[in-house]
Amino acid sequence: MLAKRIVPCLDVKDGRVVKGVNFVNLRDAGDPVELAALYDREGADELVFLDISASAEGRATMVDVVRRTAGEISIPFTVGGGISQVDDMKRILRAGADKIGINTAAVLNPQLISDGAQRFGSQCIVVAVDAKYNEEWGTWEVYTHGGRKAAGIKALDWLKEAQERGAGEILLTSMDADGTKDGFDLPLTRAASDLLSIPIIASGGAGRQEHFYDVFAEGRADAALAATIFHYKELGIPELKQDLKSKGVEIR
Repeated sequence: MLAKRIVPCLDVKDGRVVKGVNFVNLRDAGDPVELAALYDREGADELVFLDISASAEGRATMVDVVRRTAGEISIPFTVGGGISQVDDMKRILRAGADKIGINTAAVLNPQLISDGAQRFGSQCIVVAVDAKYNEEWGTWEVYTHGGRKAAGIKALDWLKEAQERGAGEILLTSMDADGTKDGFDLPLTRAASDLLSIPIIASGGAGRQEHFYDVFAEGRADAALAATIFHYKELGIPELKQDLKSKGVEIR
């Protein structure tokens, strides 16, 4: 069994890390390169950068941020946001990212997953999925455009297609749990883990140390992602890893 991973997430806007709720009331949380280097020293296993600036200036800024970060850290990092074609992937990978995260662009053009996997290898392609429970369907639905648009697609069907098209990993965010700090969405994570053979990164809802144990033990996630609790020092990565090890979770 692969060791479980702890993954801090950095939302980057105009070259700064920000944190808010649904991209509203954004608070500055620091310099992305400095934060990345800190998380590397603290023992994070990987990092995820999400570029939430959609402008051309934001894209140029992100390439610079990726380049500077690559020179400061030794752990792998994934970059997502605004990547809609293979050339975008190439630009970010050449700047030093290890993996590419695609979300809305993949739903609008699923061939992008296949093309990216064929060009750079499945290990480079992380398909990010924002899912919300649909009462009428009795299952989860995919949302796009930063969680603002219902895609009319069942999340589990989409996850399966993403894997078949060559995704190497899934970053699965529960919109129902996101921002609540009440814990990860265990039913969603478990359903995805049982369905797929590729790794699942669980995202949304981390608020306390025990939530990480739950998502590994019950949700069967391969990695757990969080932002706010790490950025604002509510939980340290070394103490979190120590706690997980003491509970028998195989951790890096």
